[in-house]
Amino acid sequence: MLGICVALCVLATCWAQDCQVSNIQVMQNFDRSRYTGRWYAVAKKDPVGLFLLYNVVAQFSVDESGKMTATAHGRVIILNNWEMCANMFGTFEDTPDPAKFKMRYWGAASYLQTGNDDHWVIDTDYDNYAIHYSCREVDLDGTCLDGYSFIFSRHPTGLRPEDQKIVTNKKKEICFLGKYRRVGHTGFCESS
Repeated sequence: MLGICVALCVLATCWAQDCQVSNIQVMQNFDRSRYTGRWYAVAKKDPVGLFLLYNVVAQFSVDESGKMTATAHGRVIILNNWEMCANMFGTFEDTPDPAKFKMRYWGAASYLQTGNDDHWVIDTDYDNYAIHYSCREVDLDGTCLDGYSFIFSRHPTGLRPEDQKIVTNKKKEICFLGKYRRVGHTGFCESS
C-alpha cells in the first residue's frame, strides 16, 4: 500500500511540472525599453560548450527604430588553464511575442561560440532582477535537451531577499531548479 502511495505522489509531481519547452511562460507585456541597461549575471545554468564563466555583465540597448542589441563580457578559461576576458555581441530578431527573441551572437575572438539561439525573458521587475532562458535543442519528448539560463540583477552583489523566492519559483517553472551555479563578480574584466 505504501508503495502505491509513493508511486502516486511521484506521478502527481511529474504531472504538476510541465517541462515542455512550448509550454514555458514568458514575461507578459514585456517592455524592452525598461529592460535596457546594465545587468549582472548572478547565477547561470550552463549549456554545452565554451561559455562566459564569471564576471558576466550584459548591456542591453534599444535604438531609435526599436531594435534591441546587447554586449556582454566575462571571464573564460581556454586551453584548460588560461584565464581571460571575452567580449560578446548580440542582435535580436523580434517574434510575435514581445518577450521572445531570436538572438544572433558572436565573440570578439574566434574561439568563442557563435549562434542563433532563443532569448526568452521569463520574468523581470526591470529594476532588480531578470530571468533569461534559452533552449538550444528540444528533445523528442518536447523537453529541453541543451539549454542555458541567466539570473540577472541590476546589482553586482546579487538578488535582494524579496526577489529570491520569485526567482526560485521561476527556476522550477522552467525546469532548471538545482542546475544553476553562482556567478561571482570580482572586477576581473574591468581591470584587464
